[in-house]
Amino acid sequence: MIDDALALSHLIVDTLEEKKGEDILLLDLVGICSFTDYFVICTGKSERTLKSLAEETSLRLKSQHSIMTRSVEGDASSGWVLLDYGDVILHLFSPALRDYYRLEDLWRDGQVLVHLQ
Repeated sequence: MIDDALALSHLIVDTLEEKKGEDILLLDLVGICSFTDYFVICTGKSERTLKSLAEETSLRLKSQHSIMTRSVEGDASSGWVLLDYGDVILHLFSPALRDYYRLEDLWRDGQVLVHLQ
């Protein structure tokens, strides 16, 4: 059972790392952002990888912890997939769109809790 948003964030990071996500970043936005507490940002080098990362994360949280995605925005073919878990938002990017949107810079006041390259 996942007790809090930080534990959920770490589970997401672990899942992404196992599925070969790249440049995984966990940002603590508590007190900075009004709509969530944590961002997990990850790069997938291909459309296939982005799809796999999104599907595996969603499946693992649902099957092992009964945690459902509140909403999913975008898809792998667009280069950006957002999975909303309420207090945790997962952003999956292609390399080009991650560089374009630069969420790390936009939310630079957040504390980096994990950065796996």
